[in-house]
Amino acid sequence: MTTDAHYRELLAAVRSLVACDAVALLRLLPEHAGEAVLQPVAVDGLADEALGRRFAAAAHPRLARLLASGPQGLRFAADAGLPDPYDGLLDNQQALEAVHDCMGMPLRCGDQLWGLVTLDALNPRAFDGVESGRLQAIVRMLEAGIAAQQTLQSMAAHAAQAQAVAQAQWQSGHRRELLGKSAAMSQLRREIDTVAGSDLTVLILGETGVGKELVAQRLHAASARQARPLVQINCAALPETLADSELFGHKRGAFTGAVADRIGKFELADGGTLFLDEVGELPLAVQAKLLRVLQSGELQRPGSDRLQRVDVRVLAATNRDLAQEVARGRFRADLYHRLSVYPLLVPALRDRGRDVLALAGGFLEENQHRLGARNLRLEPAASAALLNQRWPGNVRELEHLISRAALRAWSEQPRGGRWIAIELRHLGLDLQGPAVAATAPAHAAAPLPLIEGQGLREATEAFQRQWIAASLQRQGGSLAAVAREAGMDRSNLLRLAKRLGLRPTAEGVD
Repeated sequence: MTTDAHYRELLAAVRSLVACDAVALLRLLPEHAGEAVLQPVAVDGLADEALGRRFAAAAHPRLARLLASGPQGLRFAADAGLPDPYDGLLDNQQALEAVHDCMGMPLRCGDQLWGLVTLDALNPRAFDGVESGRLQAIVRMLEAGIAAQQTLQSMAAHAAQAQAVAQAQWQSGHRRELLGKSAAMSQLRREIDTVAGSDLTVLILGETGVGKELVAQRLHAASARQARPLVQINCAALPETLADSELFGHKRGAFTGAVADRIGKFELADGGTLFLDEVGELPLAVQAKLLRVLQSGELQRPGSDRLQRVDVRVLAATNRDLAQEVARGRFRADLYHRLSVYPLLVPALRDRGRDVLALAGGFLEENQHRLGARNLRLEPAASAALLNQRWPGNVRELEHLISRAALRAWSEQPRGGRWIAIELRHLGLDLQGPAVAATAPAHAAAPLPLIEGQGLREATEAFQRQWIAASLQRQGGSLAAVAREAGMDRSNLLRLAKRLGLRPTAEGVD
């Protein structure tokens, strides 16, 4: 049962105990600049419009007096002369001109004042026969119901966090290491060890496929938060309309399709670490809200006025040059400075020398377990070819290449041998690639042959198709990176790719 449905059932029970025309449950919101503000969370007999109101106690003396009353509550005399906060809001339109009976009681949850219940009746003598014992029974019933609902919400939040912790622990047990002994990787590990124990925000920089996620995992594992969740979110996969909900959660009814309360990634990561992968892809509107949370440590779920404090360490990663994005107006300068308190640059694979062979060995180990092969070994010619590549797709490209080569070699060779050799032919490498890459610009493409009878439009589309396909190969399949290289908006590039028949997917183009 949702929170809203639970509160509506409580109000139905109140009306079964006391005959009235309207009853409302109002929650006391966190103080707004020292001012007490009440928000209706459930109403029965009042217009739905009431649920969108916020009642400042200073502007509504009846509500202020109810908040200050004791456990017995307060009934207002018909001639009290105090303005009624519900004037014009009762479903029964007689309320616009009729004098009516009104009373309410404060509600507590534990040691804290939670809010109010108010009862209204059009008959000014409706509550004459309601004895104190029945009112106290209503208060106890409501307080028990509120406490039960808060317990359920807390259990749901703890369950979600426990799941996040279990996932983080599973990832820790199956986490790949940052392999390699090159000078660049040794320096990176020293930097990680320096900053891991602090709570500083870290911006992890590097090309697509270099292993930025592994850096985030190592930072969390070496921190004081390692027993708490490491929650990851891919900002590039967030539609702008749902980014608020994913990051900050939402209340039921906050927007079309919000059929239940939802916990956002910041709340899931409370006490732990939140990893914002591809943070450079966040829309500007979401960047402003993210900045507010980083500055204050407080968030506000869409659809709710309640502020929640969170204790989260933020790690962010991007393959963009965020300083250039700031200069172009695509990224907020204040958010950039908040995120880049301690920047870490993950080196490209081409700058790591013989680390390529250590990484290849690790991927072969994974594949031999996956295939059930006895041993997978690189032949010397294959090792030399790997060292001679430029690796535009970095470690991810190497991983996929080794997986293909292992499968080819395993499917060809008879079972029962002491090892299976990965030969040069299994790698499927273009051995001319490095020589070309060393002399030609990264964006160069072979000229298209002129075809007789082909118009300018057809020739242009053929060039666009070839250019996008070549860029995707250079960028390791990242559609966002291709869009940046093309100087286009990602959604426009996606539409162009579809029109050219390149079959776009969520991560790139097939």
